[in-house]
Amino acid sequence: MNLPSKVKFADERLQKAFEQLEQGKGDERKLYDWLVRAFEDIEENAFCGIQVPKRLIPKGYIQKYDVHNIWKYNLPNAWRLVYSIENQEILVVSIILEWMTHKEYEKRFGY
Repeated sequence: MNLPSKVKFADERLQKAFEQLEQGKGDERKLYDWLVRAFEDIEENAFCGIQVPKRLIPKGYIQKYDVHNIWKYNLPNAWRLVYSIENQEILVVSIILEWMTHKEYEKRFGY
């Protein structure tokens, strides 16, 4: 099922970090381009990522963001984008929680 959504950042700090990547060079600029592509994919279809089982959702995400579902979008070079999907009336919103390396992802999710 394709479900278009609006991409939003979980907080202003994360949005500023993303904006700073745009000005970066080398790897930072690559990460920015990968994130832009991911955001476009998520806006086209909120369910394009892989749903993380509820039992594996880090308690920190639940406490900090009050989310009840987590999705993972695999980026190049083993980076991961973590987001949640919320339904706000007739608008589906995909909330970007963070991006991290695969190693950081495994540690956060207890793999």
